[in-house]
Amino acid sequence: MMTVAFIGNPNCGKTTLFNAYTGANLKVANWPGVTVEKVEGSFTFQGEKIRLVDLPGTYSLTSYTMEEQVSRNFILSDEVDVVIDVVDASALERNLYLTLQLLELGKPVVIALNMMDIVEKRGMEIDLHRLPEMLGAPVIPVSARKRRGLESLIHAAVHHKDGGHDPLIHDHKNAQPSKHRHNHHAEYAMVYSDAIEDKIDLGEERLKAAYPGLSNYRLLALKTLENDRTIKSQYPIDMTGLEDDTMEDRIINEKYDFIEEIIEECLVGKAKKEQLTDRIDQILTHRIWSIPVFLGIMALVFFLTFTIGDFLKGYMELLIDEINLLASGFLESVHANGILISLICDGIISGVGGVLTFLPNIVILFFALALLEDSGYMSRVAYVMDGIMGHLGLSGRAFIPMLLGFGCTVPAIMASRALEDRRDRLKTMLVTPFMSCSARLTVYILFSEIFFPEQAMLVAYSMYVVGILVAIFVAWEISTIDKKHTENALLIELPEYKMPSGRTVYIYVWEKVKDFLQKAGTTIFVASILMWLILNFGPDGYTTEMSQSFGSIIGRFIVPVFAPVGLGFWQIVVALIAGISAKEVVVSSCTVLFGIQNVNSSAGMAMLHQGLEAIGFTGLNAVCLMIFCLLYIPCAATITTIHKESGSLKWTAFSVCFQLAIAWIAAFFVYHVGMLIL
Repeated sequence: MMTVAFIGNPNCGKTTLFNAYTGANLKVANWPGVTVEKVEGSFTFQGEKIRLVDLPGTYSLTSYTMEEQVSRNFILSDEVDVVIDVVDASALERNLYLTLQLLELGKPVVIALNMMDIVEKRGMEIDLHRLPEMLGAPVIPVSARKRRGLESLIHAAVHHKDGGHDPLIHDHKNAQPSKHRHNHHAEYAMVYSDAIEDKIDLGEERLKAAYPGLSNYRLLALKTLENDRTIKSQYPIDMTGLEDDTMEDRIINEKYDFIEEIIEECLVGKAKKEQLTDRIDQILTHRIWSIPVFLGIMALVFFLTFTIGDFLKGYMELLIDEINLLASGFLESVHANGILISLICDGIISGVGGVLTFLPNIVILFFALALLEDSGYMSRVAYVMDGIMGHLGLSGRAFIPMLLGFGCTVPAIMASRALEDRRDRLKTMLVTPFMSCSARLTVYILFSEIFFPEQAMLVAYSMYVVGILVAIFVAWEISTIDKKHTENALLIELPEYKMPSGRTVYIYVWEKVKDFLQKAGTTIFVASILMWLILNFGPDGYTTEMSQSFGSIIGRFIVPVFAPVGLGFWQIVVALIAGISAKEVVVSSCTVLFGIQNVNSSAGMAMLHQGLEAIGFTGLNAVCLMIFCLLYIPCAATITTIHKESGSLKWTAFSVCFQLAIAWIAAFFVYHVGMLIL
């Protein structure tokens, strides 16, 4: 099987190309950092099976972060037959630096010139005859979004796999005639000055003597001269005559000199007028207005989530009610045991259905987030927050995982790989769970609409703001304790604003909805059954009195810990414990605990309100519950991901205990301040 690797700068369209070839539905977005590990797929072209590998974005083959190391290690391995360098044609100058490094690999390279539609909109043209002459590699114009040029690209890759390169027709302008003993201009696209070429040859000779049988001596010699620590440790050689502290800068500068020549000869008619992106950024990245605009946009998202979502939610409520009536009627008609009827109707349908009624709100939220991501706005938010994160002792890149946390904490924790320093990664993993994921939205909607019906949207929105503020405060406190934080400037692509792709938005929303439905059919389903069991069985067997159940016994035992934070009710304690499996389970548990068939309907919320008031649960207690759900132990999937990414069981245990402590302290503060005010 032929192996083709997609590599390129972040946000150049690699994953969109991968999806187009393989039919996969991997998430793509108009901001960098989406792909954090290599993803594989396959398809057949003209009878030949091709293995495609989508690699995380990287700006060069000098790796600093975990995701860049993944890309470089795979590209340098013997697994790759052809490298497809996906280039953003609208940012040709920046993308060509990686291209020149890839051409030095000694492997077949095909250049996919993506985003040509943006080039045309800017009034520019790329000379598609001259560019391959100067690079010595096939250059294929493609449009990943519109699926144009895909067959030509893979055709070029298949026919280029046996190596060699296209004829090189270029000269370095204003350069003195080379006195070098080799005619490198006939062999390589990137040729350096004689002084550097002499050192490259010397490095190659020593590498060949020490490590015979390798295939990319020129690249290894270059990386050795650049003082690449990984290469020097893997292939140590005698550095006599090669050591030069200025060599890396000289190599980089000469690469960019050549890139300038390429741009001068191949890029025609640069845009003269100010682009729409630049005009929009004058507001959205303004040093004063950018953060208020971000908060305003998120407020609009929540307005849509509640107004449109609640309208559609009514139809879901009717559907769940109808299913429950049909199920109970059928079971009674076949004279099923009362315990079985209670399990199915009061346990499973009420528990799972109570969560499913929130589906319209979840869809609206993810639809809005998908539009923001694919339009190019989310990268601006990370850029705007860079300065704030620096003051907190974190890299500006740390805000990217935190932004992802609005959707789901699991990929957000995985995105911490983009940080270079391990200490920064651990700090980011510690604060990211404070960002309110979509699962918590079900809790906010239910309790805000019950206790604050007129201000429900504002109350739910405030939970997201509180999560951000707590994350910032905790990061600041950690930075004051840990003085060894690193100063890493944020390097992030600010992509061209564009109309969101319908397919991209569909994939994003469908994947989130599918995860939600899978969770409802597995985790919430099992949790609802377990909740029904511990609430309907006690030391004396089956009971209709919950006060005699195992759940009541467990809850009352733990109540003293939660009483100081306004949550001293055994029913609430049991729901919170169940919520560790998934935050939506807090809602499904309430439906089972209070015996409500459709908790999200008007009648169901009224019944829950009455049940809560009967045990002394007020609006202040509801606020404390939402605060606690926002900040306490993340779901089981997130805990597993933290362990996987940190590689430390101790750190995972510490992070769980730390978040539980922060939740307790925050709820304690809110409860006692509220008691003083009220």
